[in-house]
This record gives sequence, C-alpha cells and structure tokens, in this order.
Amino acid sequence: MTTLVFGHKSPDTDSTGSPIVWAWYLNEIKGVPAKPVLLGEPNTEALFMLDHWNLDKPEIMTDLAADTDVVIVDTNNPAELPDNINDANITGIIDHHRLVAGLETRGPIEINIQPLACTATIMWKMIGKDWAQAPREIKGAALSCILSDTLEFRSPTTTQEDKAIAYSIAEDLGVDISAFAADMFAAKSDVSAFSEEELLRMDSKEFDLNGTNLRVSVLETTSPAPLLARKDALMGAMPAVATADGAAQVLLFIVDILKEEATMLVPNDTVKSIAENSFGATVSGDSVVLPGIMSRKKQIIPNLKM
Repeated sequence: MTTLVFGHKSPDTDSTGSPIVWAWYLNEIKGVPAKPVLLGEPNTEALFMLDHWNLDKPEIMTDLAADTDVVIVDTNNPAELPDNINDANITGIIDHHRLVAGLETRGPIEINIQPLACTATIMWKMIGKDWAQAPREIKGAALSCILSDTLEFRSPTTTQEDKAIAYSIAEDLGVDISAFAADMFAAKSDVSAFSEEELLRMDSKEFDLNGTNLRVSVLETTSPAPLLARKDALMGAMPAVATADGAAQVLLFIVDILKEEATMLVPNDTVKSIAENSFGATVSGDSVVLPGIMSRKKQIIPNLKM
C-alpha cells in the first residue's frame, strides 16, 4: 500500500514542499512506497517553488479512502484535514504547531512536533546523514519551505536551528538566500488573479476562541498596496465567507514582510473589539496597523481576545 503524505488545506509552501521531501525520504531511504498529495491548490509562492526546482505539482486529493496509510505534516488539526481523517491509518505526524485534540490512531505512532519555524527543518534533523543523498530539487524544496515560514528569518518564530539549516542547504546548492527569497516573496505578492473569497481562504486557519469560531487569514507580501486597494471588496466578501465556512468572523491580516508589520482589516464593531483587546490597538477606521506583528502562530492567535 502506498503511504500518502500531506499537509493542511489551503497549502502554502511548507505544506506543499514538506510532503515532497518526506515522500522522497520514505521511498528512497526507508523503502516505503509513498506519494505526496495536496488538499487544495497551492498558493503562488508554492507554485514558484515547484517551477524553480522542476518539481511536479502533487496530485490534489479529493477523496481519502478508508484505511489508507497516511503521514500528516505541517498540521495536527483535524479542521485542516479531510473530514474522514480518522478513517485513515495515520502512521506519523511531523509538525511545528500547537497540539490540537481530535486525531485518532490505530496504535502507537511516531510523532515529532518541535518548536521550530518550519516542518522542513524538523525533517532535515530527522533525515540526518541520509540528507547527503537528497537530490538538488529535494534540497531546494526544503530551503524554500524554511525561507517561506521564517519570512527570510524576519518572523519571530525563527530559531537558530532554522537559520543554520537554511544557510547549510543554501551553501550546498550555491543559492544566494536574499536573492532567492526576494523572488519567492515577489511570487507570493502577485495575487491579482485571485478573487476576494480566494484571498480570504488562501492562507487561513480556523480557530475557536472561547466557543466562537474564527477564520484567521494572513496574506504575506512585499507589496501590500494592491491588497489594501482591495480593502473594501475584501471586507465586503467576509460575511459570505464566514457563513459558508461556519465562522462568526473572518480576521484578515496583511503582513508587510519588509516593514515587519501587519494591517488588520476592521469591518465591524466585533472585529474592532477583538483588535483593541488583543493587540492594545486604538482603532479609528476600517483598518489598523500593528507594528511588529508578523506571525499568526506566535503573535496573532495566542493573543486573540474578544
């Protein structure tokens, strides 16, 4: 039986690249038949990574058959996985997010969750000396994942391990980190082809805040102006997206990678209250700039208050 390796819905670079890395390791090093798959269309930065390193885009999985062997990476949250995930045979979890209840396994499995910025960093450590056998495209995928999740080391989630491993891989590949990261972020910033609804779901997590379900969306960019120009349309799309997704509110943070700040859209009084209570901000209009806020995992979700 082939093991499917996948990350979360709305796949970003880490949830696209890390399944590719781990499926290579299972196939080529461990001798376990494995296949990377996606739970949706990857974002523009992930597509850039695939094209740059000449990697095939993994198949988008629309149905998970019961009893399928799976390895889950870059999440452990059932809300971000197929509805019938517990009908599958989960054989491993590799992640760097907080532990969320709800997954069920059929026996003891290997779980590796570490407080690092990127799943690919954990995989590099797990693969160890066998990493020397990885082909250039696999190393490139891992480097892309780390630079994406750390925002080229600007994110407060970045650890020295993430940074050292990225520099090691870049040196091996002969890659200039600053130039490559700039190309990645330029690809991520080009979202002109996406609708407002697609943007609100592009990099989004569900979060339960004291019984209130929120969709917390982040758009990371080196060019926030085009997104901010669509502010009214984005806010106008929020109620329908919230209703369709079973959320009370959609929270959208537009992260300026270069200025290291986020602009939070404020469409109503409820979101205004969340912004003021969570970040000590004073909101006087339909948006508020939050200096230094860049990480949903470390700075946004842990601080949310109604």
